[in-house]
Amino acid sequence: MDLIIQLISHFVTTFFHTIIDVIPIASIIFGFQYFVIRKKIPNLKRVLAGFFYVIIGLALFLQGLEDALFPIGKMMAAQLTDPHFILHTTAEIQQGMEIHWSKYYWVYIFAFTIGFSTTIAEPSLLAVAIKANEVSGGTIGIWGLRIAVAIGVAFGISLGSWRIVTGLPLHWFIISGYVIVIFQTLYSPKMIIALAYDSGGVTTSTVTVPIVAALGLGLATNVAGRSPLLDGFGLIAFASLFPIISVLAYAQLSEWYGKRNKKKEALEIESK
Repeated sequence: MDLIIQLISHFVTTFFHTIIDVIPIASIIFGFQYFVIRKKIPNLKRVLAGFFYVIIGLALFLQGLEDALFPIGKMMAAQLTDPHFILHTTAEIQQGMEIHWSKYYWVYIFAFTIGFSTTIAEPSLLAVAIKANEVSGGTIGIWGLRIAVAIGVAFGISLGSWRIVTGLPLHWFIISGYVIVIFQTLYSPKMIIALAYDSGGVTTSTVTVPIVAALGLGLATNVAGRSPLLDGFGLIAFASLFPIISVLAYAQLSEWYGKRNKKKEALEIESK
């Protein structure tokens, strides 16, 4: 009973904080509508009901983050970095042996799988993929784009986890990654460039960010010699950067494959 009362109390507090956060957005929208555009909002009751649903949804989402996703991410990071799990033998633990970065392979596997699965489940990516499919007349496949982005996020988070374990500087990876993006941009189909850059942004949304942030903080807290403030953040940058690389690579491979098929067809026609 006490737990239920505590949850209700927590939700009410989160609900009122969400209202305070949404008020500036609503004020700008209604202010421009009435004082700049000077027109009434069509279906005002439906719009107000929509705002109410948004506030309820955000409050539930924020409470879910605090009560479920953040604790799970930190718990998984703590369990996967536990010396008893990594070293397996009591003798090594008692000797205080330094754990080599290669011993954390389950961390990298978990980071890859959680990055892939959360990106596939990301509603913002699905929305972008559907619109891209519609605008391109079916040239850009919904699942092709989603999988390309998910692979990029998965690889990025896995590499970012390795960076936290090894303690290497974050800027080395980010600068190198954007150098690759610049070269890819020069040689990629023009129709995919803007979409690839947007794909890097939509991955940092409601599903991916909470789990990735919790994983990074959990790793930095439990790996010896790492600072949660200095090393715990930065995984989201990897989740934004590497999808751009993977989508551009997907477009380049598709273009190359298409040209190769056309050449084969031309040679077959000439041989006949």
